[in-house]
Amino acid sequence: MKLASLFSGGKDSTYAIYSAQKQGHEISCLLSVFPKSDESHLLHHPNIRWTRLQSESMCIPQLTITTDSDDTDVELFALETLLQNAKDQFGIEGLVHGGIKSNFQKDKFQTICSKLNLIAVTPLWNTDPEQYLGDLLNSKFDFVMTTVSSDGLDDSWLGKIISKSDLDTLKHLSNKFGFNLNFEGGEAETFVINCPFFSNPIKINKFEKNWDGYRGRFEIVDAELNYNA
Repeated sequence: MKLASLFSGGKDSTYAIYSAQKQGHEISCLLSVFPKSDESHLLHHPNIRWTRLQSESMCIPQLTITTDSDDTDVELFALETLLQNAKDQFGIEGLVHGGIKSNFQKDKFQTICSKLNLIAVTPLWNTDPEQYLGDLLNSKFDFVMTTVSSDGLDDSWLGKIISKSDLDTLKHLSNKFGFNLNFEGGEAETFVINCPFFSNPIKINKFEKNWDGYRGRFEIVDAELNYNA
């Protein structure tokens, strides 16, 4: 099928594209809703403006829209607008998204797809967290931690590129402090800087870290595609 992808730039939405492509689907465009602030319960916010570099590296066109409210209904209407545009411009038949466990998100996206006669594709749904992270790393996905907001995750994780050696540490911390190992509960956010279908990796030239003693943010200030890698 020809699919649009709900895209935030994080590991889940990027790996969902990878998985859908492996299933034989064509990803015709990326859909990115820029929420008003980081208070959104539906959408990923940190560093989303840099998804334009990922779009360029994947050679997949991107459609974007900015909301003027954190209200979930406003964000859903924005997504519906993007989906209709994608139907008109690219003739998509469905939407792929990186939901894993959130029935709230899945139900909302399914409702919009049904309204527009589209099929919702969820290749990561109910995947085992440890196996999923292992598959990510084995598939050569490079991603950095851009936010942390959980006991057990301190500022040393901000901006860190997660490696296979980090998986055991994260599993231990997850068991000890009770956060979701795949971070779908908002315990952390990520940003993909390279993966198998990027033509060029993303080079982060400048960043800022903010830490309040419990939660923190790694904000990308300047970045570019690395054509010399």
